[in-house]
Amino acid sequence: HAAVAGLPVASSRVLPGLVLRRDFAAYCPAGGDLRAVLVTEPLRPALSAPGVEFVVDSEARYQASLRWIARRTEALMKHLQSNSIKLLLSSVKQEEVVIYYAKLYGVSVVECLSSEEVALICEITGVSAYAPFGDNMYREITEAAVATFCQPLLLGSKRCVHIGFTSVCAFQPHCLILCGPVDGVNKQHAAALQGAFIMLQQLYKRVDQ
Repeated sequence: HAAVAGLPVASSRVLPGLVLRRDFAAYCPAGGDLRAVLVTEPLRPALSAPGVEFVVDSEARYQASLRWIARRTEALMKHLQSNSIKLLLSSVKQEEVVIYYAKLYGVSVVECLSSEEVALICEITGVSAYAPFGDNMYREITEAAVATFCQPLLLGSKRCVHIGFTSVCAFQPHCLILCGPVDGVNKQHAAALQGAFIMLQQLYKRVDQ
């Protein structure tokens, strides 16, 4: 659920899909179904392998390294675009060069997803995380989910991301927006609803058994 203080309780509602409690790092509006990938690593290419020291001994070499990073990042975003990827969901914060080229090539970016959000998205869509820097960066992207919508959502004064996925299982996620005059009221309502759902879950288990 998502709690919003400062609004009347009557404003509470249930929304289809997921509400991610953060704003877009980059937002490029697009209509219709969107192909999305989930990443769990920085997309700014590293100059050396892990544990290997990369020495920059001159300003010219430093600038050349930055140009190489920019070219590789742009090539990756071009590859996403050529595979019709319109949405990038990241569990880590991406660097500015990644956000810049994402905007340039029409790819929306949502970053800093929690491990719970990543696991839920994987469960809903049936896809695994996309690893772009493997043996072949330019291979066809098969780890793509389909988002039926992805748009900004304003909850009180907080900007959020509202996203719906085509589910591969019977589970169809919804998000409860709890509104109340103060946080304490929302916490009470959330606790009461959680208790009610736990009770219903136990009742259904007994019927199944």
